[in-house]
Amino acid sequence: MSSNSSSKESFQEGSFFVRKKIKVYAAFVILSFLVVVMRAWYLQILKGEDFLGKSEQNRIRKISLPDYRGVIKDRRGKIIVNVRPSFSLYVTPEDADNLTESLDFISEFMEINEDKLRKDIRQSPSFKSVLIKRDISRREVAYIEESKMLLPGLRINVEPIRNYAHRDFASHVLGYLGEVSKDELKTLKFSRYDPGDMIGKNGIEKIYESYLRGTKGYKEVEVDVSGRELKALRKLSPKTGNSLLLTLDSRVQRKLEALMNQVSEKHTVKGSAVVMKVQSGEIIAMVSKPSFDPNLFASGVSRKKWNSLLRDDKNPLQNRSIDGQYPPASTYKLVTAYAGLSEKIIKPEDTIFCPGHFSLGKRNYRCWKKRGHGKMNLHDALVQSCDVYFYTLGHRLGIDNLAKYATKLGLGELTGIGLKGEKSGLVPSKQWKKKSKNIPWYPGETISASIGQGYNLITPLQSVSMISAIASNGFLVRPYIVKRIEDSNGKLIQGFHPKVRRNIEIDPAILKILKEGLRGVVHDAHGTGHRARLKNITVSGKTGTAQVIGMKDSDEINPEDEIPYQYRDHAWFVAFAPYEKPEVSVSVIIEHGGHGGEVAAPIARQVLETYFTYYPPFKTIKSN
Repeated sequence: MSSNSSSKESFQEGSFFVRKKIKVYAAFVILSFLVVVMRAWYLQILKGEDFLGKSEQNRIRKISLPDYRGVIKDRRGKIIVNVRPSFSLYVTPEDADNLTESLDFISEFMEINEDKLRKDIRQSPSFKSVLIKRDISRREVAYIEESKMLLPGLRINVEPIRNYAHRDFASHVLGYLGEVSKDELKTLKFSRYDPGDMIGKNGIEKIYESYLRGTKGYKEVEVDVSGRELKALRKLSPKTGNSLLLTLDSRVQRKLEALMNQVSEKHTVKGSAVVMKVQSGEIIAMVSKPSFDPNLFASGVSRKKWNSLLRDDKNPLQNRSIDGQYPPASTYKLVTAYAGLSEKIIKPEDTIFCPGHFSLGKRNYRCWKKRGHGKMNLHDALVQSCDVYFYTLGHRLGIDNLAKYATKLGLGELTGIGLKGEKSGLVPSKQWKKKSKNIPWYPGETISASIGQGYNLITPLQSVSMISAIASNGFLVRPYIVKRIEDSNGKLIQGFHPKVRRNIEIDPAILKILKEGLRGVVHDAHGTGHRARLKNITVSGKTGTAQVIGMKDSDEINPEDEIPYQYRDHAWFVAFAPYEKPEVSVSVIIEHGGHGGEVAAPIARQVLETYFTYYPPFKTIKSN
């Protein structure tokens, strides 16, 4: 009995422990289940969208599609700048098995900036594609495609790249592109741009960046673990930017560039030439030499090449038409004559004797004609460019009167063309010298200033504006270079029209005297600009020979080819035509070219001839 009782107690005790264990296990299972449920709730409900996005990001890629930059056309609608297809190489670090190995492989057959590339990769999300190089060759494309299976993460895109079809054609006007900088990306103006985007850095490309730039698109694609595209999911096509219609005539521009290139076989030509419509201010041609090829910048210029351009002492990037500042030389005699007549210091018929020099104190100021011109009235002095006549007139006027009338004709101020980097030149006066140099003005400095030397500085664009103001009876117009902005379908966005800066209100009698003198420069028997004559059109102009270094009265005048090139005079010529009803004006300066009548005038003649071939004047007369 006792044994049965003991067995029963043992069984009950064992059952208690079993039940207790079951409860513990059950509690553990329930707790584990609750943890799993809570974790699932956290992952799927609270963080579901985040993890779904990350999952999709691993499977789906959003690839930016570059915009198409708007074209640039000449005044006749001929395309001079467009885009062409090119191949660009990208890498997506997240998809690359061995990024270092991939970059080492690429650098063996392709020139890349590896330091910059590694820096760009470090600063970008690993899933984002980073540009390695633009505009790679077809040979490089083929080589990469052959090795693509061994180099996951590499991708070749077909992208538009800027194309300047005529290479250095109007390069200073058109400008060039460059990669947007990190500092620019921080500004509001470029807040919608991405690293690596190309933007206008100079010229028309920069000024009208907001119009020329299109709108990017994108595509979403499914990719495999190596980053290879499996299928396209959705796409938003990019939009083309607006186009520009310029005032330039590509035929006249090409002719003028060819003429400038032919000036010298021994030296790199440096200088400028501008052709402008007298009444409207439309720039028909604008040339600056030496020039450059904007295509160098289209795919991103190397630092080595960029530094080479900056260090070039010939300054090929300088637009001499708007920021080249030169002594105006004898073209300034227009100012002196205008001032003398307006101030009634002299009458047209009054004569001044030229013995070959002008004496002031102990110094003699020489005339370019060593033996002198003899008796000169104003007309003859303009025609033969007699220095002594204008020395005398300038001495009587004084520097402040000269400055007054130079300013009236637009010198010493910006023309308003809108191109970046335009310089204002310099119109000296007593006040200017006292303020800038803190020393007084000396009478001898007026003598030099009266023939466009001394402190006087002028840009080629200012010179063509000045002669146009005379030709248009005193209307100083604003030069401009863009006629229209159109959308990609040719619809007008904005038009630009002639704008008069001011009416100078020159006495008609004075204008007549000045114009007749300018006509005589080209058509009179002893005119210094006779090489600018055209067969059936009367040209009016003024020569100039600007001294690069001052010469003492005792210095002998050596033949041009005996003077070191860098010390030779600059050759000027400004003109308008036809005389009877002026339509177009031209300015030419050749640095170290020598005499304006010999070097610059023939260039003006030939470009005027080209212009009138395409735009016959309303009225022509036979030249003398």
